[in-house]
Amino acid sequence: MAASSRISSPAWLLAAHWHCALLLALAGVARGHAGAALSSAFYDLSCPGAYNVVRRVIQSARVSDPRIPASLIRLHFHDCFVNGCDGSLLLDDDLPAIRTEKNVPANNNSARGFPVVDGIKRALEEACPGIVSCADILALAAEISVELAGGPRWRVLLGRRDGTTTNVQSAKNLPSLFDSLAKLQEKFRNVNLDDTDLVALQGAHTFGKVQCQFTRHNCSAGQPQGALEDLDQVTPTVFDNKYYGNLLHGQAQLPSDQVMLSDPTAPRTTAPVVHRFASNQKDFFTNFVTSMIKMGNISPLTGKDGEIRKNCRRVNTHQ
Repeated sequence: MAASSRISSPAWLLAAHWHCALLLALAGVARGHAGAALSSAFYDLSCPGAYNVVRRVIQSARVSDPRIPASLIRLHFHDCFVNGCDGSLLLDDDLPAIRTEKNVPANNNSARGFPVVDGIKRALEEACPGIVSCADILALAAEISVELAGGPRWRVLLGRRDGTTTNVQSAKNLPSLFDSLAKLQEKFRNVNLDDTDLVALQGAHTFGKVQCQFTRHNCSAGQPQGALEDLDQVTPTVFDNKYYGNLLHGQAQLPSDQVMLSDPTAPRTTAPVVHRFASNQKDFFTNFVTSMIKMGNISPLTGKDGEIRKNCRRVNTHQ
């Protein structure tokens, strides 16, 4: 889909997006073993309270750590871009068989929220043992985190199973804060995400924090490199479209954000989408939901592939 092909979102278009997303899933975008497809009703019989369990743990966690919602959506993003959405990011070192993805540059000392995922898994194992995968926990946690911050809701497609391997080399190629626009576009295209998906998913930087050493202006005098700055300095804890207004004023914190306007090719690709989202929050929300569903459909393990981990940090054979 071309970057300019998604238009603003009256009610009928929102319905059309939903219909399209579901058709994509049913048509095979989210298919795995033996043609099994993801479904928003996957746990309706086997673990009907799964959503509420995940929501309760996240609500409790963000009381003491307001950064948790932004951290959890980032875990889902970094998981899906490596090996597909299979929970591989959650695996700890278990050498020689498993080498963790947590230590690659894009994750080391920045990917966080793993204890909250552990807490969600423990609660789900008490409610319905051996049913809900760690990969699905990340997908549910991402949606709930966005909703709790004031963003859109959507019915998460579920039924992913957990991988039993990691891919450190692929994790080293995750989208970087310092990537050029061309490099970002290439990395997104490699997982079948287009320019509109790129701009929409970067919009998750509307909340959360970043170490000042990674910002466009680096740290202020006297600031330690690990000092935290709000990604969106207008509404830092709210999921809204103010992030795109920051870009229009040249105030994006991250180099990889501002290139969506500043790159010489941006006027023909990403810049029109940035302008649309800055002027219409409903349009941003609609496209963000569509892009999150697409991202959540990247090469899931389903059916009899993979496993349902008892502990998100270990494959079952190493319990």
